[in-house]
Amino acid sequence: MKLFVRSKDKVKVLSGKYKGSVGVVKSVHPKTQMAIVEGVCTVTKHKKKSENKSGEKISKEMPIRICKLGVVDPDSNAPTRIGRRRDADGELKRYSKKSGNFVDK
Repeated sequence: MKLFVRSKDKVKVLSGKYKGSVGVVKSVHPKTQMAIVEGVCTVTKHKKKSENKSGEKISKEMPIRICKLGVVDPDSNAPTRIGRRRDADGELKRYSKKSGNFVDK
């Protein structure tokens, strides 16, 4: 299935606990329809101490559903829907439906 979100896209969370948060997509998991976004949906994991190391708290990003994300339009900094069309060279590229400009450089 073709997804509208790719790695290194700037996205905004549209619904849920983290609504309004903006971050960059680290990775996308198409099978589960999830993405890991930098700075969004972070949890704290506690690591138990061992003989050589002391215990510590680790902050980690958890996956979030792709349907809750909107790609940010580079021109208006607002979430937008994504379409695909051919550019002057004949290549399929993604474009913002709000402004009509290409998202991919």
